[in-house]
Amino acid sequence: MNKKELINCGKVKSVYSRDNEDEVIIEFRDDMTAGDGERKEVMSKKGSYNAVISSKIFKILEENGVETQFINLPKPNVMIAKKLDMIPIEVIVRNIATGSLVRKYPIADGTKLEPPIVQMDFKADEFHDPMLNDSIIKALGIATQEEIDILTEKALKTNEVLSKFFLDAGIILVDFKVEFGKDKNGNILLGDEISPDSCRLWDSETLDMLDKELFRKGKDSEVMDAYVEVYNRIIPDEEKIDF
Repeated sequence: MNKKELINCGKVKSVYSRDNEDEVIIEFRDDMTAGDGERKEVMSKKGSYNAVISSKIFKILEENGVETQFINLPKPNVMIAKKLDMIPIEVIVRNIATGSLVRKYPIADGTKLEPPIVQMDFKADEFHDPMLNDSIIKALGIATQEEIDILTEKALKTNEVLSKFFLDAGIILVDFKVEFGKDKNGNILLGDEISPDSCRLWDSETLDMLDKELFRKGKDSEVMDAYVEVYNRIIPDEEKIDF
């Protein structure tokens, strides 16, 4: 894989350069964090499950016209990806009101949001990821109005594709966050990951949680069972990996 220098070490992933300067190696670690990293645990094989789930989702998105940084998955917890200059914005799409939305606004938990809400937060731990609007984004020089529109369009397309994909597997896509970056030609691509770490996923019949929210609520013993359940539902038998 030609792993070279460490470019970035985030809360749960490490990014390395490689001989091909247009590509990076993303290592998914077994770390689990919450509260801006204040709480941290290690969960066996969590990185591998997230990497395999993300790679499957990226392939589905590519097949449906959403370009991503994904290239391949040489090992269960290692992704080869196009090198991107990441835009410091977390784009959140909400289909059902829950979490911080109902804590901050007078809207009932569980309310179906039609159309979905698109929210943008400043990706900066030191500022606790505050919410952005178009004016603030442009004042900070993070993105132009044209780029903001592209991020919104791509996030909504991602939501459209994945809502159906997950529902076919008996899972409701409640909300999710995605990140984007620019390739060497200035094209905006979907990057980072899409996994139970970055999505709220509910069983479509029981409404049981199948995501990181279990960890936030202190239900540590249930977390990996939920991640494995998502893996088993969305990865066909012929594509399953022996971890």
